Amino acid sequence: MRQFNCYQDVGNDKVLHMRIQVVILIVGMLVSWSYQARAESELKNDTNLPSIVETDIENMDEPLPTLPSVERAEVSEKIVKDIQIRFLNNKDKWVDEKGRPIEGRTQKNFIIDNLRLKPGQIFRNDLFQKDVERLRRLNSFDKVNFVLEESDTSLNIVYYIKESKFPSWNFGGGDNGDVGLYGKVGYRDANINGLNEQLDTSVQVSGKDVQFDTSFVSPYRRGEPSRLGYSFRAFRERDLSRTFNDEIKLSNGSTAREGRFGGSVAVLKSFDDWDAALGLNYTRISLRDRDYNLARVDRLGSPLSVSGTGIDDLVTVSFAISKDERDRRSNPTKGSLLTLSTEQAIPIGLGKIASNRLLANYILYVPVSFIGSNGSTENTEMIALNLQAGTNIGEFPPANAFDLGGLNSVRGYGGGRVASARSYGLASVEYRFPILRRVGGVLFADFGSDFGSSKTVLGEPGVLRGKPGSGFGYGLGLRVKSPFGLIRGDLGISDQGEVKFEVTTGQRF
Repeated sequence: MRQFNCYQDVGNDKVLHMRIQVVILIVGMLVSWSYQARAESELKNDTNLPSIVETDIENMDEPLPTLPSVERAEVSEKIVKDIQIRFLNNKDKWVDEKGRPIEGRTQKNFIIDNLRLKPGQIFRNDLFQKDVERLRRLNSFDKVNFVLEESDTSLNIVYYIKESKFPSWNFGGGDNGDVGLYGKVGYRDANINGLNEQLDTSVQVSGKDVQFDTSFVSPYRRGEPSRLGYSFRAFRERDLSRTFNDEIKLSNGSTAREGRFGGSVAVLKSFDDWDAALGLNYTRISLRDRDYNLARVDRLGSPLSVSGTGIDDLVTVSFAISKDERDRRSNPTKGSLLTLSTEQAIPIGLGKIASNRLLANYILYVPVSFIGSNGSTENTEMIALNLQAGTNIGEFPPANAFDLGGLNSVRGYGGGRVASARSYGLASVEYRFPILRRVGGVLFADFGSDFGSSKTVLGEPGVLRGKPGSGFGYGLGLRVKSPFGLIRGDLGISDQGEVKFEVTTGQRF
């Protein structure tokens, strides 16, 4: 997730940018509170919500409960007679003013294919729970509810689905210490062809550079086991280097810039509860000065690349597996996500790199009730835990070191200010609690370490720049659900006494 703040060459720019961050957070909170007041007023006026289990809903046009509890759907052994899909509009109704069913973008057969519990089978609550959670994890759905219609010997399962608003555009701009003034436009659709296919693209234009990032994913379809899913990505990006940050500049006094461009293709497949991806990737990494001229070494003569030219080519074969047991993809309230990956470089191109990169990431969400819930399913009380580890085997580009520190790493430190390492471990814990319906608070703590591996990185960029190698940060933050998405503001304090307030979008994990 790209953050709003950037490292500036001039101190006054940092102050100005901090003010912009505060304004963005305040505006987001004000907009969010206005939405909250209206939502709560609507909720108080709506007293005729149906129960979880209904037997006669043919003429129902009232809103359904939001995200009902799957565990409450305890049904004695009955045969599943039929599975129905009904789409909800913005008012959470499945029929329009003329009594006609709401049409959705998603193909109904695609939804049915994602379910394990099929018509003709005996109802099993464990399979039904997994089906609901699988649907809630799809990018194209905002909410998934259900109603069970029971008879003496059978039942019908009726899913009520509210689709996410796609396609969507976003526009932005700003000023940073690398490219100066820039404008940015993005486009996203997560339900192309009604099959949960996803296109995400953004373009950033400035007086110095044009950057872009485009990806397309056609997921594996459980209803077509012989068909593999696939994805591709193309990108071009540049920023101030977090590995070679400005404690030691280049020989001409410039701060090192890091440019990357390349792409990847991958095939996707699922095995029971595991998702797998096998990919071929190419990235060209270049280190440059403020005028975007190639830089071979820094002011001390330390190399910036394996090839010695300032450019390294990475051609890799990657393999990743993940097990997603979250109750929903967006803002989960419970469950876990485990991801394991390996990436083997093939010695082709500048640098002839043949290293291997191993990564592991585990996230756990545990519901708690220390202060009690405010009734919101979008802003629940929980303990969230994230454990990460990684290592590089063999010689690798120093710009590809693990940079610890920053708002998505050890908060309270600047980006890459803890370590630039061959190996790392990172542990983060958050206590998330509701404040208002659309506003939540977070108490957090992060710890990261390079296990002494920074001295084995080519040129020792972290050691020469005095990075401590390990660091601890803690603090508090706000989470505001606004029409622009989730706004995150974190105030972090490092174990070295540094204080940083940073604003971005989305949860830390």
